[in-house]
Amino acid sequence: QVQLVESGGGLVQPGGSLKLSCAASGAIFGLNAMGWFRQAPEKEREFVTGISAGGSITDSASMKGRFTISRDNAKNTVYLQMNSLKPEDTAVYYCALRKYRSIGFTVAEYDYWGQGTQVTVSS
Repeated sequence: QVQLVESGGGLVQPGGSLKLSCAASGAIFGLNAMGWFRQAPEKEREFVTGISAGGSITDSASMKGRFTISRDNAKNTVYLQMNSLKPEDTAVYYCALRKYRSIGFTVAEYDYWGQGTQVTVSS
């Protein structure tokens, strides 16, 4: 069974930084693409960024270069470094695992999901 557990969310002031982690178990982590999505209240879940099994990265245009995804295959963990945070970044952030090596860009293209971690950007 594949399990994904996000951590690192919390309250941060505008302009601040936060680093999220997602630990995977029950899968050969290095063979799979990983993605980060976010969902604000009453909004659809949207793609934030993804990283392929080979380490290539694709960002959503809405990120404006402020977020950086990375992975540590030895630790079975993917990270999301979030900088210059804005109130509109407030959402539940989810990590997801895709059973293929290449990045997917929609919810339907991912096979396993974490429980989400809340990020609130407010002064």
